[in-house]
Amino acid sequence: MDRAASTYVEETGFGFWFLRSHVWQHHVLRVAIDDLRGLIDGPLPAAPVLLDAGCGQGKSFGLLQRAFGPARIIGLDADPHSLECSGAEAERLGLDVQLIASDCAAIRLPDASVDIVFCHQTFHHLVEQEQALAEFWRVLKPGGLLLFAESTKYYIDTWVIRWLFRHPMEVQKSADEYLAMLRQQGFEFSERNVSYPYLWWSRSEDFGLLERWGIRKAKPFGQRNETLVNAAVRKPLEPV
Repeated sequence: MDRAASTYVEETGFGFWFLRSHVWQHHVLRVAIDDLRGLIDGPLPAAPVLLDAGCGQGKSFGLLQRAFGPARIIGLDADPHSLECSGAEAERLGLDVQLIASDCAAIRLPDASVDIVFCHQTFHHLVEQEQALAEFWRVLKPGGLLLFAESTKYYIDTWVIRWLFRHPMEVQKSADEYLAMLRQQGFEFSERNVSYPYLWWSRSEDFGLLERWGIRKAKPFGQRNETLVNAAVRKPLEPV
């Protein structure tokens, strides 16, 4: 099957396997969704339409259903094999998920049709990042939420990640650069809506082993290059 985006960088076999693993679902996805939920200011929309941008193999669907109670989930991915797996996962969970084979830079949804965009560990796979962010803005309703969770270049550009996975290296950004992109697009947020998780699997190169063994001390916030950034940002109610 053809990919939905000509710029799509195909994942490695290991990467495809990892995205269906227990570690991915419970130590990465679940932790990120719980953190993002706590970063949201104000009430959540009742029975929202939720777009999972880069849904992969659908391992987020059950977690998103429990966290946000959406009336409708839309799963979008550029990889047809992943979408097949997403369909099977939705069926297993008994969820009616609409699946779209699409690039995040050209989303086939109407303007202002989505209450929440969930973009988890997707952006570092995208070559056309500015266009994708503009598309998130377009499909979100005024007051809608973008839940953005990303690995930064200080994680993606380590030897172990380069060895195990495949990414477009020329577009990788720091946490500050990702946050600047969100602000430039017009999304509103404060420090209260941002976190910098320092999880064991995100520790550069050694997954935190040297720290657990007492060989290396963990650098405190502000003295390290952040490897993860989570942000719960809003499209303003009024045009900016």
